[in-house]
Amino acid sequence: MRKLLIALFSGAMLTATASAEDVKIGIILGFTGPIESLTPDMAAGAELAIAEVNGGGKFMGGSKVTGIRGDSTCVDSAAAQATAERLVTSDKVNAIMGADCSGVTGAILANVAMANGVVMISPSATSPGLSTAEDNGLFFRTAPSDARQGQVVAEILKDRGFMNAAITYTNNDYGKGLADSIESNFKAVGGTVTINTSHEEGKGDYSAEVAALAQAGGDILIVAGYLDQGGKAIIQSSLDTGAFDIFYLPDGMIGDSLPAAIGDGLNGSIGDVPGTDSPGAAMFVELAAKAGFKGDGPFSPESYDAAALIMLAMQAAGSTNSQDFKSKVMDVANAPGKKVFPGDLSAALEYIAAGGEVDYVGASAVELIGPGESAGSYREILVDGGKNTTVGFR
Repeated sequence: MRKLLIALFSGAMLTATASAEDVKIGIILGFTGPIESLTPDMAAGAELAIAEVNGGGKFMGGSKVTGIRGDSTCVDSAAAQATAERLVTSDKVNAIMGADCSGVTGAILANVAMANGVVMISPSATSPGLSTAEDNGLFFRTAPSDARQGQVVAEILKDRGFMNAAITYTNNDYGKGLADSIESNFKAVGGTVTINTSHEEGKGDYSAEVAALAQAGGDILIVAGYLDQGGKAIIQSSLDTGAFDIFYLPDGMIGDSLPAAIGDGLNGSIGDVPGTDSPGAAMFVELAAKAGFKGDGPFSPESYDAAALIMLAMQAAGSTNSQDFKSKVMDVANAPGKKVFPGDLSAALEYIAAGGEVDYVGASAVELIGPGESAGSYREILVDGGKNTTVGFR
């Protein structure tokens, strides 16, 4: 009898072990490059969702999830593709949380994710071009498209009385798409764009670019760039030469490092970044504080949500294979179903395993539309006292 019990116990252990697997999610963000000050909190957001799932033990028959970081650089597509290729072929990740900047995200999607059939959910790639990119149903994003951001920028500028603006944008998919969206929407509300011109990242001197902007003039300079490199340098040069003294800062320019670097000269500038005043946002801020990072930082909530959606979709499909769970991402993100907020992931996984449907609301009030992107809402920003302060929601 004792031998029989031991044999039965051993068989049960083997069955339990077989049902669990080592699931890996690649976290591809620009840990170096022009948004490097933003990515620590973004990565922490995704890793918080993973830790929450692992702590509950309800995922895929007791499977554990490992997050593996990779550097997108934000701007170097070749380097980003090499990172993604390593994560997919060597580390064998089941999905990708990322990438961050639009150009490298598109490159990874076209050349790595599609070739290997791997789901990507980006928390911050916002180029309108990604809405129509070929993706075989593999690409999603928890940040809204810049087609929507252009409308928000135009509304804020008009409401604050700025009807004459110059635009400079970082010379890539993100910058060009956003600048064009801003210009068309601003003109539609009666605004005038004096110049719409690009700048390159990583230059040591932007005096020529600033001189051209100054010559065109405008009541405000819209800087559709990155806060840790070109955008910052153009603002500083504009202040030093007196070309402009008030700036509009779209999402790639919002972060604590910019007002810290520029100082009082940035006070009075305005901007926007994806964000909500939803209950889930407040819940996430509290969870993030306990984990030791900022939960209201740019794209940190969206990163938590991206990782959460991957794991919920896997559970709903009963599979960690991208070809199986890609069709479940939209299902778990939208109604109908039991609403899921930050901190609810274990309960949600258990509910799904029992046959229930969920409507993931998350930290950023997720609602995926059309080609799998967030409908999106934005925080309106005012730089005051050397800090980015939220003064409303759009």
